[in-house]
Order: sequence, then structure tokens, then C-alpha cells
Amino acid sequence: MKSKLILLLAAMALVTACKDEFEKIKVHNHDKNEMMKIMHGMMTEMEMMTMTKDPDHDFAMMMKMHHQGAINMAQYEIDNGDDAEMIAIAQKIKDAQLAEIAQLNVFLASHTADTINEEFSMKMMASMDKMNRTKDLQVIIDDADYDFASLMVAHHQSAIEMAQAELDHGKHQEMKDMAMNIIDAQEKEIDELQTWLLNHKEY
Repeated sequence: MKSKLILLLAAMALVTACKDEFEKIKVHNHDKNEMMKIMHGMMTEMEMMTMTKDPDHDFAMMMKMHHQGAINMAQYEIDNGDDAEMIAIAQKIKDAQLAEIAQLNVFLASHTADTINEEFSMKMMASMDKMNRTKDLQVIIDDADYDFASLMVAHHQSAIEMAQAELDHGKHQEMKDMAMNIIDAQEKEIDELQTWLLNHKEY
């Protein structure tokens, strides 16, 4: 009987501690969060794009929009963040993705969609749907540093999925090389962002 009472008291203490920690979190309304507004705007633009079903062409077009969303989020972090490490990561992301948009523009200026690949198109649509669901389930707290790190992890994960679809189905080596570079760079950045989040549990 005594052991059962001890277990009950321990369980009650754990519930109370978890409740206290949960109450410290100030979840912010998605529709009022500036970072989330950028994500919504990016997704709206991507959903309005007319898909040609040519892997290289659609990858370049969608990645331009995806990168611009990351650049806008990074600029918001640069302007509003407090953490020097996270601001530096944001600047690195912005610089890299501006350079890649320039490469994508050069490719698109000389490329005409000439291939139909239904499997690629389905993968891209599935990736967009997954990103939509993920962002709508994301916990945001209206702190620029935390929200940027948290949302950019999900943003990068969707870019990696899109890049993998290009590697699997693309024909132009230029775009396949870019896809591989995106995967390598953004996997490293996800690790940086997650490490920062784990080291800043006080939020």
C-alpha cells in the first residue's frame, strides 16, 4: 500500500511539473505571426504555379519561390532577431539562396519544358502538401529567433524532398548538381538549427 502511495505522489508531481512547463509556453496565433505570414505567402505562390510536369523546369521554378520564402524569413530574422548566432545563420541562408536564385534564373532563361513526368509531378505535389500540413501544426511563440529556427527546419526538409525528386527524375546535370548541393547544405543547416533549439529550451 505504501509503495502504491509513493508511486501516486510521484505521478502527481510529474503531472504538476509538466503542467508548469507547458504554461510557460506562450503559443502565438499563426495568422498574426509575421514569419508564418511569409510561409503562407510562399505556399500560395507555389500552389498557383502552372506545372509543366518537366522535372528540371518545374524544379527550377518551384525552388525559386521556395528560396524566396527562405530569404524573406531570413531577412525578418536579421531585422528582428536578438541572438547573434541565429542572425548569422539567417545571413548565411540568405546569401546562399540569393546566389542559387541567380543560377536558377540563368537556367530558366535558356530552358524550354520538353518532358512530361507524372511521377515527378506527384512527388512535388506530395511534398507541398506535407509542407502545408507541417507548417500549420508548427508551434510558434512570436520570438523571431525561435520561430525562424523552428520554421526553417521544416522549410529545409521540404526543399530536400524537392531536391531528391529532381535527382531521381531530372535530365539536366546542371539542375541535378544544384539539387545535390541543396541537400548537402541544408542537411548541415538543419543540424545547426536543431542544435540551437536544443540549447535554447528556455523558450
